[in-house]
Amino acid sequence: MKKGCLFLSLIVGLYLVGWYLEITSPVSHKPAPQVVFIPPDTPVREVAHILKERKLIRSTWAFYLEGLRLGVLDKLKAGEYELSPHLTPARILEKLARGEVITHIVTIPEGYNVWEIARLLDRAGLVSRREFLSLAFNATFAHSLGIPGPSVEGFLFPDTYYLVKGLSPAEIIKIMVSHFWKVWAKYEKRAREMGVSVYEVVTLASIVEKEAVFSREKPLIAAVYWNRLRRGMPLQADPTVRYALKRFRGRLYYKDLRVANPYNTYRYPGLPPTPIANPGEDSLRAVLYPAQVPYLYFVSKGDGTHYFSSTYREHLRAVRRYRRHRRYQRNHP
Repeated sequence: MKKGCLFLSLIVGLYLVGWYLEITSPVSHKPAPQVVFIPPDTPVREVAHILKERKLIRSTWAFYLEGLRLGVLDKLKAGEYELSPHLTPARILEKLARGEVITHIVTIPEGYNVWEIARLLDRAGLVSRREFLSLAFNATFAHSLGIPGPSVEGFLFPDTYYLVKGLSPAEIIKIMVSHFWKVWAKYEKRAREMGVSVYEVVTLASIVEKEAVFSREKPLIAAVYWNRLRRGMPLQADPTVRYALKRFRGRLYYKDLRVANPYNTYRYPGLPPTPIANPGEDSLRAVLYPAQVPYLYFVSKGDGTHYFSSTYREHLRAVRRYRRHRRYQRNHP
């Protein structure tokens, strides 16, 4: 009788061991990577169900038991993962516990405004465009980040960022604004020497960023605007009109230059109410270290560079040259 019970126990034990080995083995031996998103604050059992539905594990219970054995059930991290059915539950648990999430490389070009950045992040699948914009234009939130304005416009520093899915709009904005303040630390002393605020510098730098094609011209363009401001002349910067109209591409017409909007620097003297884009370091530096020139005007040459003039008469001659160049290009495509 005892031998029979012992034999039965052995059979049951071997069966349980075999069963456990079976359910903790990979679903497949063939790699078939797929992207799985684990939302923040997802309970462990729900994580297991997500993996089971995606056919990445054989058993939710086995997954849970493996997690207990490894002591990682309270360490699983939310995020976007690349997982494959050829991984064991133990390996999947290890990846989730270590937070081996997919990293998205996102480059914010110099001169992008908040709408363009929101669209870029939305298309990358990282945040909702609407939620990002709602927070970007929240004055209380902007002030909490040290920004003395009604939005974060101008302070989302252009650079390449390594972001993960699951970050909130607030977290992404904080990353970019924090980067701005680190860069700005190099220029604080110079701004104090000039008697200008960070907001004035960023606002003017955003205009320089939108006007310049080549970095070498930025100190010249900055000098033109500083000279005009000192004389009480309107800046007459086309990019500010585009910002007023929320029309960031295409041609401007003379009627656009008459629009009654505080961002229209053809009608209203001084700087616009806020930055109109997010400038890079070259533009910040150009505003703080402008070229020492008497220029008050500039007009495009049609190749990305500009004619700079000190008098209105010189400027009109430059405008005529530009128009001749445009006509020649139209007639000789």
